[in-house]
Amino acid sequence: MAGAVCLLLAAAPAASATAPGAPPGVCEAPAPAVPPLPGPSSSASRIQGGFTFLEGPVWIDQPGYLLVSDLGAAAGAQQVQPSTIHRLIPGAPPETFVAASGSNGLALSPDGQQIIAATHDNRGVSAFPLPGGARTPIAATFQGRAFNSPNDVTVRADGVVYFTDPTFQRGRRGDEMGGRTGVFRVVDGQVALVDDTLRQPNGIALSPDGRTLYVGAFGENLIYAYAVEPDGSTGARTVFASIAGPDGVTVDCAGNVYWVSHNEGRVHVFSPAGVELGTIAAGPQATNAAFGGPDRRTLYITAGRTGDYGISSISLGVPGYPY
Repeated sequence: MAGAVCLLLAAAPAASATAPGAPPGVCEAPAPAVPPLPGPSSSASRIQGGFTFLEGPVWIDQPGYLLVSDLGAAAGAQQVQPSTIHRLIPGAPPETFVAASGSNGLALSPDGQQIIAATHDNRGVSAFPLPGGARTPIAATFQGRAFNSPNDVTVRADGVVYFTDPTFQRGRRGDEMGGRTGVFRVVDGQVALVDDTLRQPNGIALSPDGRTLYVGAFGENLIYAYAVEPDGSTGARTVFASIAGPDGVTVDCAGNVYWVSHNEGRVHVFSPAGVELGTIAAGPQATNAAFGGPDRRTLYITAGRTGDYGISSISLGVPGYPY
């Protein structure tokens, strides 16, 4: 049996066939029939810098700001990286949202009232209420064993949580996963294994119709796609695409997939069929991306060098996910 967890996600109304992947209110209107990119080779502009190592951007629609995880240098006997969630309001200095979040990738609960975070400090997945407050555990263990260091997370509109578990922030803590790194889901408070044969799974996202789960295997330079059933279970995986160092990911409302290449410092954009549509230069060591702005057509990308990470942005043709 999976380890018991506490899950406080407000669920959206159940769908009769396939629960939608997009958060409520994000992709309800048909996507505009326009090219998502201004050209096959585009560039984002840096708009803010001076952070240590940014990850997990999430756009909060009201009143309109970004949340990001800022990871510090590994510390202590176990060499675990501390982390802070910052709130970034356009045109204003950064503010502290959660001072000791221990977080990496971030997402939103279906009702938009909680941040769902991959929290490597406690080797789990946690929820933080908006506009701030104490964390609640969502996934703590699997079959009584600690995870490695949960890295990124996505949430289906009915509250099903999927997350990746590489070893990047495990530090000197013991391996309880038998040398494996994997992908997990949480349904009704129970943790289930999706796949533990991927080498260093990293970014993770759902298609807008909820029928496909995408996972980037950083250690393989591959992106995999899994068919998703209405109950949240997944079928056999297929190779969706290949890029160097697949890190974070987001999707737009037309189903196009925006995958950040950490090694290249750019975002590769693929159609739902896996055809590459173009790239966006984002800056060195890019980590993740999210759509935001009043119409959710601004793509925000975290990139930089350790000690001077920042946010870059570019206006695009199709709105997308806030994480």
